[in-house]
Amino acid sequence: MKIAETPVMKVVLFGAISSLGSALMAECLRRQHEVIAILDDLNALLPRPGLRTKAGGMFNAERVCESIAGSSAVICLLDAHVLPRGTSDTAVEGPLSPVEQLVATQTVVSCMQRMDIKRLIVVGDFSEIDDQDYPDFQHTHLQQSQAAGLIVESLRRSDRDWTLINAPMGVLGLSIEHFSQISETLEPGLAEPLERLTRAAGGIADELTSNPHVGEHVNFVF
Repeated sequence: MKIAETPVMKVVLFGAISSLGSALMAECLRRQHEVIAILDDLNALLPRPGLRTKAGGMFNAERVCESIAGSSAVICLLDAHVLPRGTSDTAVEGPLSPVEQLVATQTVVSCMQRMDIKRLIVVGDFSEIDDQDYPDFQHTHLQQSQAAGLIVESLRRSDRDWTLINAPMGVLGLSIEHFSQISETLEPGLAEPLERLTRAAGGIADELTSNPHVGEHVNFVF
């Protein structure tokens, strides 16, 4: 029997302000994990049991280390439209560019090694990754497929227990409240994406505890 006061895992989430982020928070909380959402705006999420918010960014190593300290696992939703950049970062608001996704992933991996945190799940647009090798360089004009390939190479060179997941299609208008309780009064068109994202969140949460695809690139098919 689980003890309600003791979380199963402490999961750090970058990209909580998104439809998949909302689904993941609800699913992890259902499984009695503690979720630490890393945000620029600490008022973006209402407080609820098991959910913590911390200020932080994805590009400054010291801030990332502070964000993930003491956690069991880290989840990065690279395609989220709102990702924490940190108040000291000069990048404009909005989705991360391909090169920003690469730099953010490399920074998180480096900090996880420093903080001795093993489990990492990276979710993004990796559908165009092919089998060729990508050199270890950083361009200011990387295409998505090039950045994805370099992210894979960075993960392979690390000693972290990583899983790469193709991002399911998100949708505007879904928050953690939608995923936390069953409602028969959903707005038109939200029932199907809510079910799809709920199943994707369940699959990602399974990856955290049973580790079926460590070191692999995964595409959930529903």
